[in-house]
Amino acid sequence: MPLTSADFSAIWLTIQLATLTTLLLLLIATPIAWWLARTASPLRGAVGALVALPLVLPPTVIGFYLLVSMGPHGPIGQLTQSLGLGTLPFTFAGLVVGSMFYSLPFVVQPLQHAFAAIGARPLEVAATLRAGPWDTFFSVVLPLAKPGVITASVLGFAHTVGEFGVVLMIGGNIPEKTRVVSVQIYDHVEAMEYAQAHWLAAGMLVFSFLILLVLYSSKRFRPGWS
Repeated sequence: MPLTSADFSAIWLTIQLATLTTLLLLLIATPIAWWLARTASPLRGAVGALVALPLVLPPTVIGFYLLVSMGPHGPIGQLTQSLGLGTLPFTFAGLVVGSMFYSLPFVVQPLQHAFAAIGARPLEVAATLRAGPWDTFFSVVLPLAKPGVITASVLGFAHTVGEFGVVLMIGGNIPEKTRVVSVQIYDHVEAMEYAQAHWLAAGMLVFSFLILLVLYSSKRFRPGWS
């Protein structure tokens, strides 16, 4: 059989990680993207640069600082310990936190572009109809930004699936707990099990190509990064 039980376990864990990360990122990234698209604050550039940092930083750098901050002596680690949650490194929860940091720009930027493309006119019309801010956002903004929301969701999911450096730094290589597909491929290569590595790597290649093919074939798709 080309794939082992350990391979299927890694695939299932990766799907769980990518799904949860994408859902949480949509909740966090949406207000950030809305603020970036609408604000005239002088902090806009700094916040935008901070969000985009994972696009240029090596994953190991992000993973290292997250590992330190979530460790027993880091600020996040001390907070989670005081709440009785223990520390996050080498746990599935730690993988989720790390993946959210690393995939943040892939969700924020498509949403930001979609919100900016709406313009002020639909919001002004909603205001004349006495729609409140929340009603306007959910009834007008989100439907108009639907292509951007879909793009952000797909890119966030796909990017999380393909991540290696951050998840290895934060999660290590614990079977059925933190060993995702990218780490499983690395293990196969280290053990010179090239046939198994090929099956997983080819699957990742096909998955990534299909995701990009669907996005770039859409007439309404715009790259989410500036």
